[in-house]
Amino acid sequence: MRIALLQMTSGIDPAVNAADLRHGIAAAAANGAGMLFAPEMAGLIDRDRARAATSIHAEADDPVLAAVRDAAASAGIWVHLGSLAVRRDDGRLANRGFVIDAAGAIRARYDKLHLFDVDLPNGESWRESAAYAPGDHAVVADTPAGPLGLSICYDLRFPALYAALAEAGADLLAIPAAFTRPTGAAHWHTLVRARAIENNSYVVAAAQTSAHEDGRSTYGHSLVVDPWGAVLLDMGEARGLGFAEIDAVQVAAVRGRIPVLAHRRLIPPITRS
Repeated sequence: MRIALLQMTSGIDPAVNAADLRHGIAAAAANGAGMLFAPEMAGLIDRDRARAATSIHAEADDPVLAAVRDAAASAGIWVHLGSLAVRRDDGRLANRGFVIDAAGAIRARYDKLHLFDVDLPNGESWRESAAYAPGDHAVVADTPAGPLGLSICYDLRFPALYAALAEAGADLLAIPAAFTRPTGAAHWHTLVRARAIENNSYVVAAAQTSAHEDGRSTYGHSLVVDPWGAVLLDMGEARGLGFAEIDAVQVAAVRGRIPVLAHRRLIPPITRS
């Protein structure tokens, strides 16, 4: 199956971001893709939380989500909308991903489990937990590309999540991201390839790229990695669409060659001496 990745530089105006998503969905379908993958925070990137608050809505009222559902139905293509900031019933925010089918229906939701609270050597400081609540469950969604394990960005650093997704039947692992430049340059390719290799799974990692309106910069390099660890697509830092082929036969072949999922065992108690 042919898939498309949309590498974006999302800004502070959700209407502009929604237009970019609409265009990408239509172009992906026109170029033969059966499913499009979008990055984390595709609908809004704005580090000014007071300004951003006016553009964050409950899921049912979110205009970007509505636009993507309409575009998916119009183009007849599935979409993994990497994530949006949405307002929960309790007033806190969720960093939530969506799987949308070719009729525009939401087939799965996933709230980011691991929140990005770090201080970087270049002086950048991020406290995602100051505004967002973590999710409380992992998700595998059945899609035309295969069973898809959902995650978001910082989740990438926690391999136990991906092991659980693969053991639950995922053949593909989605890692939509907005990696910072310093962490991206240091770790992005290595971690994405590792998640593919250790789980005998495809990894599809659509990313944000370049300088954003709010002053931050993201690393780009949206990737597709096959179950053997080969990089099938690296989009560099350019905005736009990239394409790759997903082959379920390749998953079965690699799992037959090195059956790590079958060999994986519970770790026994650790003795320290």
